[in-house]
Amino acid sequence: MRKYIARTEDHAINGINLVLGGILFFSPWLFGFNGEQTAAWTAWITGAVIAIVAAIALAELRQWEEWVNGLLGLFVAVSPWILGFAGLPQAMWAHLVLGVAVAALAAYEAWRLSDETRASMV
Repeated sequence: MRKYIARTEDHAINGINLVLGGILFFSPWLFGFNGEQTAAWTAWITGAVIAIVAAIALAELRQWEEWVNGLLGLFVAVSPWILGFAGLPQAMWAHLVLGVAVAALAAYEAWRLSDETRASMV
C-alpha cells in the first residue's frame, strides 16, 4: 500500500471532509430532525465515521481513506431513499447535500492520489 507525503491541498480537502462529517453529525440538532430515529442515527454514525477517516487522512495520507469516505458519502446521499426518511425534507436535504459533497471531495482526492506522476509519493 502506497503512502503519500501530504501537501497543503491534501490537508485542505481532508480538513473540509472532517468539517463536513462534523456538520453531518450535528445536523439532527442543527436542522431539527433529532426526533426522527433513523435519520438522526444515520447522521450521527456516518458523520462520526467520515470525520474519523478524514482525521486519519490528515495524520497519514493513504488512498484507502478516500475510497472509504467516497463510499460513505454516496451512502449518505442515497440513505434517505434506502432507509425511508426521504419524506423529511430537512433530513433528506442534509444527507443529500453533505453526502454528495463528501463523495465529490473524496473522489477528487482519490483521483489526485492515483496520478502516477505525483512526485511526493514515498
